[in-house]
Parts: sequence; structure tokens; C-alpha cells
Amino acid sequence: MKSLRTYAIPFTGLKLGKHLFEYEIGEGFFNEFEYSLVKKASLHCNLELDKEETMLILNFDITGTVTATCDKCLSEYQQPIDIEEQQIARFSEEEMGEDDEIITLGKNDHEIDIAGLIYEYVTVAMPFVALCSNQGDGKQCDEEMLDSLNKLSVNEEQTEKIDPRWDALKKLK
Repeated sequence: MKSLRTYAIPFTGLKLGKHLFEYEIGEGFFNEFEYSLVKKASLHCNLELDKEETMLILNFDITGTVTATCDKCLSEYQQPIDIEEQQIARFSEEEMGEDDEIITLGKNDHEIDIAGLIYEYVTVAMPFVALCSNQGDGKQCDEEMLDSLNKLSVNEEQTEKIDPRWDALKKLK
């Protein structure tokens, strides 16, 4: 977790107004998260932190590529990522319930850790079904792998060639 210290922004020393931060996010970042779905990435994060009297407004702009595995042919491909998100952190002494929209910062808080937010945004931006043929770059799934999978899959022709010994068991139904 030491490498994630660079993602902790000390806001107490910042003047009111907008501040820009830039981060390069790669394989080491995602290795810090146990059970991460993302292993390899080449991302650039621009963060605009707008410090006001009662809150911080964080505007994230994350672009780049993530190495994903195609769910159809199992080959790796580069999944483009383009994320724009906003997070609000409010200064308050009273404890609020967990809210995804607003982070509450108390009087003892002097920095905000954005590593978890970046990780969450990238993970959520990944497609539910990853297909290398959906990238629009003309790349198609690995035909050799698809042929191998089709040979191994059970289809109607194979179900008709059932061992005749099983027919006796079907009659018991």
C-alpha cells in the first residue's frame, strides 16, 4: 500500500480555488488491490480539485487502455477507457451515513485518498461482456481458438450419437 500514498492529497495546505493533479496509472497500481479484475493498464488521470469553504469538488478525467481478456476467444486485447466522474467531499463534524455521492471529512482529516475512487471508476467502466471484436478497430476474434472451442462444445450432432446403453435408462422414466 506504500505505492498508493501518492494518491493521498493533503488538502489542508491548499488555498481556496482549483488545483490540478496528474497521475499515471499502471500495473503497479492495480497490483495493490487484492482480487482486482484489472491487471495491466496504461491510464492517465487528470484530477481537478476545487477547494471551497465547506467542500471539495473532485473532477476526474481518466483516459487510456486496459488489457482485457475476450470472453469469446480468450485472447488479450486493449480496451479503451474514457471516464469523466465527479465526487464531492463535504467538511462536517456530524457523522453521516455512507453515501456514494458525498464523502464526509471531519476536523481531524487533513488529506483525501483518491486511490479507491480511481480503482472503482476504472473497474466499473470495464464492459460486462468483453469482446475483442466490439472494439471497432477491425480486429476479429481468434478463429483458431473459436474452431477449437466449437470442436469441444456439445452440439446436436453429438447428442444424437449417444451410447445405446443409455437408451435403456431413458426407458425407466
